[in-house]
Amino acid sequence: MKPSSFTLDRRLYHLLQEGGRAQFTTRDLRDAYARLLEGTSYKIVDVRRHVYDQIRRMLRVGWLVPDKERRKRDQVYHLQARPKHLRLKLVDGMFENSINASAQSELVVSVVDSGVESSAEPNMEQHLQALLKEARLDFLAAMGEAECYKQLLAEMPQLRDKVESDYFEARDRSSRLLGHLRAVENTLNALVSP
Repeated sequence: MKPSSFTLDRRLYHLLQEGGRAQFTTRDLRDAYARLLEGTSYKIVDVRRHVYDQIRRMLRVGWLVPDKERRKRDQVYHLQARPKHLRLKLVDGMFENSINASAQSELVVSVVDSGVESSAEPNMEQHLQALLKEARLDFLAAMGEAECYKQLLAEMPQLRDKVESDYFEARDRSSRLLGHLRAVENTLNALVSP
């Protein structure tokens, strides 16, 4: 089986490798992750979202399995041996990067909320145009990648185990980028409309 690439937050990976983490809840992992971030500014809801996103991705590839007893809160997960077909890529600053992307979206929204006249801030419109161009390029690239994976999976179903996780990642990324694109477009429209 050909290895498929799987990116994972380096801090989270090290937390999972510590003794006593064969089973855990999202809350356990979130709290342990938050302790690693002490001394930095963050919102606990952002930490929870990031940790849960990583858990969800690990579930999808079979690295984690949920406990047989299903719970609405504090679901227990069991860590499995890393699937042999995964080529692990550990990423530093993954949480910070996701926060910065969210902060950029919040900045765009706050520009709309401020009610600043477009004639008073011509640089704001240029900045939004640049953000729009960047978001559009990123979105098209991610969407193209997802479409290509989908086509390859349809043509060669035997590759499903090898590239399905990459397809899901590209699809998730394109969905997030579409949200960014819409936020920037809406902000720009609000800024230039009378």
